[in-house]
Amino acid sequence: MTDPLSRSPRSDARDNRERILAVARTTFTEQGLDVAMREIARRAEVGPATLYRHFPTKEALVTEAFREQLTACTAVVDEGLADPDPWRGFCLVIEAVCEMQARDRGFTAAFVSAFPRAIDFAADRERALGKVAELVRRAKAVGGLRPDFVLDDLIMVLMANGGIRTSSSAAAVTASRRFAALLIQGMRAGPAIPPLPPPVRVPPTVAS
Repeated sequence: MTDPLSRSPRSDARDNRERILAVARTTFTEQGLDVAMREIARRAEVGPATLYRHFPTKEALVTEAFREQLTACTAVVDEGLADPDPWRGFCLVIEAVCEMQARDRGFTAAFVSAFPRAIDFAADRERALGKVAELVRRAKAVGGLRPDFVLDDLIMVLMANGGIRTSSSAAAVTASRRFAALLIQGMRAGPAIPPLPPPVRVPPTVAS
């Protein structure tokens, strides 16, 4: 057996960091981003000073906690762009992002929140949205997506889908899949679709 006293301070620090991240992901997923940093520290069984030594701000903690999820989201958009049928690729993205949101509330809260000092996260988010904008353009060009769809509509989709509350995670995923299917039907272009009301700019929410 390894003698606990033989563990190096560097190893302890690494373990603390990974435990903080694991707790943050779980807590943000369950409760959103309003959880206080001190509560994260308490759940991770570290002192506030240890938490702030690793993550000086909540923005820094969120950025690192959801880095993998943002990478996964970008990969989904890339998959949609790679589909030779842009409309099918667009539908894939809507379905996948809604399901990701149903499984992980914290990630979506991070994605639509304004973190002015989280430069890396904001830049990655803008790159992902830029790719979605290109997919939207292609889907419109082939006549699949209704021409009055705008990128801010996607933010409203995330906000609406995030409002689904069910008794279990499995039920949330099932409800989200149905919601995505209903949305896609409304987004499909057609010869007699009535025009939408004027678009509204939906600014990111300011995270606490």
